[in-house]
Amino acid sequence: MTIREATAADWPAIWPFFQEICAAGETIPYPADIGMDEGRELWMVGPPGRTAVAVDAADDGRALGTSNMYANRAGGGAHISSGSFMVASHARGRGVGRALGEDMLDWSRRNGFRGVQFNAVVECNQPAVTLWKSLGFEVLGTVPESFHHPSEGYVGLHVMYQRL
Repeated sequence: MTIREATAADWPAIWPFFQEICAAGETIPYPADIGMDEGRELWMVGPPGRTAVAVDAADDGRALGTSNMYANRAGGGAHISSGSFMVASHARGRGVGRALGEDMLDWSRRNGFRGVQFNAVVECNQPAVTLWKSLGFEVLGTVPESFHHPSEGYVGLHVMYQRL
């Protein structure tokens, strides 16, 4: 697996699993019916932020997952980064999320951020919560009933943080 900067040419390979994850409505607070152009505009973060794609070198560069990263806030909050992550269903359980998370942490350190804050980790998304904790994040708090999960009902969103 290789993680590299995503380009506009990568969007057609990212879109199918981006759409699948949004439509499922279980892990990310994006509209279930988001369109391709709206999704691209939302996901493909440019400088000074970054969008990355994980590709399978053994499978002709097939997209396995993607992440984006940026300053969590402007001005006085610009020293804390944030990001979002998606892993294609065919690539889950292969370390793609961990590799993207480590890449984001490295990017944050290289760019002088003092910490990383995730604003909205769905509390019942145990694979993500477990991953982020294993990478050194802690749950600072949970906003109760702030995410409507299609099968679990109203669940909380964790705010997770790691000091760099």
